[in-house]
Amino acid sequence: MLTELISDVQPPYALAMVVNRVAPSSGKPGDKAVILPDGTMKGWIGGGCTRGIVLKEALLAIQQGKPRLVNISPGAENDPTRKGVVTYNMTCQSGGSVDVYIEPVLPKPHILIMGRSHISMALCKLSKVTGYQVTVVAFGADKITFPEADRVIDAVDLDEKLITPNTYIIVCTQGEGDDIALKNAIESGASYVSFVSSMRKANSIYNSLKKQGIKVEELMRVKTPAGLNINAKLPEEVAISILAEIISKLREEKNQSAQPESQLNMAEYFINPVCNIPVQKSTAKHVINRKGVDYYFCCDGCRDTFVAQPEKYELQTV
Repeated sequence: MLTELISDVQPPYALAMVVNRVAPSSGKPGDKAVILPDGTMKGWIGGGCTRGIVLKEALLAIQQGKPRLVNISPGAENDPTRKGVVTYNMTCQSGGSVDVYIEPVLPKPHILIMGRSHISMALCKLSKVTGYQVTVVAFGADKITFPEADRVIDAVDLDEKLITPNTYIIVCTQGEGDDIALKNAIESGASYVSFVSSMRKANSIYNSLKKQGIKVEELMRVKTPAGLNINAKLPEEVAISILAEIISKLREEKNQSAQPESQLNMAEYFINPVCNIPVQKSTAKHVINRKGVDYYFCCDGCRDTFVAQPEKYELQTV
């Protein structure tokens, strides 16, 4: 069952499913697998070239946030009828073809609001309308004041379990424990921390935090004033400006992120020099040592291509 495959998987991940197959490919319609950003694959969609190609495309799907249909077959790249399909030539000598649908499952941004001000209330409401996860952390906060929140925590300390790579912290204390809330937000390690405050007040808080051991470079990561400058006045307008800034940062991170293969543990994977597909070293059936370097191949076709022209594909060493 699909739920059994993903029961212990935390997003982001990609779900790959075989939707069509021409024998003798090993993957059959209905076969599925979950792929994590580190290259871990749970399930089965086929071996050889199929496994490496699906891994590569799944990492791209996670990075770009877009699903894709992948066709792997002999002469696929020259087939004009496959518009909108990502095509790969089947290099395995056994032949066959397979179509795999890959869908990314991405975590929603997690908005963590510190404080129970009117801006906090507006930000909580608008964040849920946007479809984001919302946590409110503040002394005296409750579900009556924040009915839309996924969780409300009557405290000021941040549980490390609340902080993920997708967590955005906004300190909206507005006079209620500003120092301790901002200090906890900074020390949480979240990649985005903003502070709803004027620069004059923020500088006063910063000076206090420096005396408490917070480094200047850590304070420089805090976005103050919070949000984009849209001349916001009302709490709802300030909340809109903050969400706009988070959305802008979210999209910028996706556009500037590194190649997905860079997330792989290269002690475990090797990029096949013939087809540029990642191959898991521990399961590779085709390995050749040339000039002291082990080369791992997804299939016999790539191996034989390398053997025929090793100078073309061998790694350049200093």
